[in-house]
Amino acid sequence: MSSDPLTKNPPPSADAPSLAPAETLPSAAAAIPGGLPGLQRILDSARSLKGLLRLRPFDTATEEGRSRERYRRAALTTLSSVLSRAVTVVASLITVRLTVLYLGTERYGLWMTITSVVSMLVFADLGMGNGLVNAISDAHGRDDDEAAHRYMSSAFFMLLGIAILLFGVFALIYPFISWPRIFNVSSPVAVREAGPAMVVFIVCFLLNLPLDVVQRLQTGYQEGFATNTWRAVGSVLGVANLIAAMHFGCGLPMLILAILGGQLIGVAGNWVHEFGWTHRRLYPQWSYFQSAAARKILGIGMWFFLGQVSAVFMIPLDNIVIAQILGPEAVTQYSVPMRIFILITTISAMVVYPLWPAYGEALSRGDFHWVKRTFDRSLFYNLAVFAPLGVVVAALGKPLVHLWVGPEVQPTYPLLFGMAVWTVCGVAANAINSCLSGINEVKFQAVVALGMAVLNIVLKILMARDFGLSGVIWAAVIAYSSGIAFMAVYVQKRLAKNVLPGYGESPAGVRPGEG
Repeated sequence: MSSDPLTKNPPPSADAPSLAPAETLPSAAAAIPGGLPGLQRILDSARSLKGLLRLRPFDTATEEGRSRERYRRAALTTLSSVLSRAVTVVASLITVRLTVLYLGTERYGLWMTITSVVSMLVFADLGMGNGLVNAISDAHGRDDDEAAHRYMSSAFFMLLGIAILLFGVFALIYPFISWPRIFNVSSPVAVREAGPAMVVFIVCFLLNLPLDVVQRLQTGYQEGFATNTWRAVGSVLGVANLIAAMHFGCGLPMLILAILGGQLIGVAGNWVHEFGWTHRRLYPQWSYFQSAAARKILGIGMWFFLGQVSAVFMIPLDNIVIAQILGPEAVTQYSVPMRIFILITTISAMVVYPLWPAYGEALSRGDFHWVKRTFDRSLFYNLAVFAPLGVVVAALGKPLVHLWVGPEVQPTYPLLFGMAVWTVCGVAANAINSCLSGINEVKFQAVVALGMAVLNIVLKILMARDFGLSGVIWAAVIAYSSGIAFMAVYVQKRLAKNVLPGYGESPAGVRPGEG
């Protein structure tokens, strides 16, 4: 049995890394006026981070040692996450470059539209993935491997049942749907491939639904570095499969199978490693399914579920709206440059989301000043670093896109600068949401997200018709910024108080996500 006391408050996802103990962050004021003093403090922070990147664990007999060990694990996850993301980004760049030229704009737009449709099923797990993370973390903190086994088994078989049910529904409705009409394609090849491509996407997605529990288990045990390693393996295999499929002249359905199949092989390898060596006792078994464990996972995950439902009606909706109103060729003109800006917000999230569990831990100890100070710094530095980067990318967007995919994609400056403003909103939202999750305001997040989603849908439909592609992104900016401003005011008011919801009566507090 593990006696490690350090994983009672794990990050919410396997690739939510931490950079350094918050105490080492330089203050916002010191970084602005004096130049050199601010730079010196940043260098000191970097040296503190370097001290955490080691394989040998810290002595957990003292409070300071336990804190540094927690940061050491988070730092290792950070490093592996950065490397994994780099591999994934390179794989994505190669994939886009090859497939845009190989498929043409209409068939590539069909691919991206199908991706958007399937991404809207991300909430099919009903929030149980994140619910499982919290349940596993709680069991690990109590050294209760039996409870962890029950949670794992219950989640796996619930998700397996959902996958089977969804596949049955899809099989029933598939013959009655005109997939070329749904995706608004007209060329003979695209019409022929629309239905089979959708089948491949759905099957791969549903296969991964129950298999994803292994990554949630690793997050709960703070083993995100293992998840990141296997994700990188899957990305490499996907690109290799894609090149082979293109060499043999395969169509769109086989290209999709090549990429997603490589990713599934990576997940399968993760299963073999995790349940064959690392946590052999936790392999999902039907005999360990327990209704009480299932109810707990569902209860914790419901607020995550509401947030996931709202999220799919933000950016993933863009390609669907564009395909229906402006045509699939316009999807390519929009989705290719958008990938660059999404990369910026993704890196931003890797920096601030690790603070999610740190906020919860600090609050449980009554360290409200630390939370307020850390949130202010994280928001400031996130905006100071990533917002200018978005503006630079917008200014250089045309030559960057041309260098990446060639003359087929030609974004306008109103579109690019709209994406830059959207990036600023996303960067701010990353810092705010990590804090809201840490202070157990998941319900508030879900309500605001639902409001943003409704406003986003209405504005995008109206503005796409009147302003074209640039109208779509500026509609997102309006919806996004209104919700973020509301959340920013709310979190500042909450942090100004000495007692926060769920933490005022008990020193132990409520773990993030238990709402």
